[in-house]
Amino acid sequence: HLVQSGGGLVQAGDSLRLSCTAPRRTFSTNHMGWFRLAPGKEREFVAAISRTGESSYYGDSVKGRFTISRDTAEYTVYLQMNNLKPDDTAVYYCGATLTSAASIPNWKTYAYWGQGTQVTVST
Repeated sequence: HLVQSGGGLVQAGDSLRLSCTAPRRTFSTNHMGWFRLAPGKEREFVAAISRTGESSYYGDSVKGRFTISRDTAEYTVYLQMNNLKPDDTAVYYCGATLTSAASIPNWKTYAYWGQGTQVTVST
């Protein structure tokens, strides 16, 4: 339902940008978020942006390094990741949710998901 692109193998300190394109209706009615899943760890909230684009939310581990944005003409959400660290290595998933703002960091509220993309950060 959601189509992701970006990701890859980079060195610590490098930058990457992930993209997530949604159908028009999904994009205009849902909050859009990014989560990541690393081996042996639980799914972690990374960032989200409200359906209006007025509010953005970040997980503590990425604040100040990652930026979420949206392009309303392309129905696409971006995750700009700067100063990447080895701990950022994971499969990243974008999702869409109709939930309230308070529940945006809860992955269980997301109805639609992208296919996932691997991000690997080497030392």
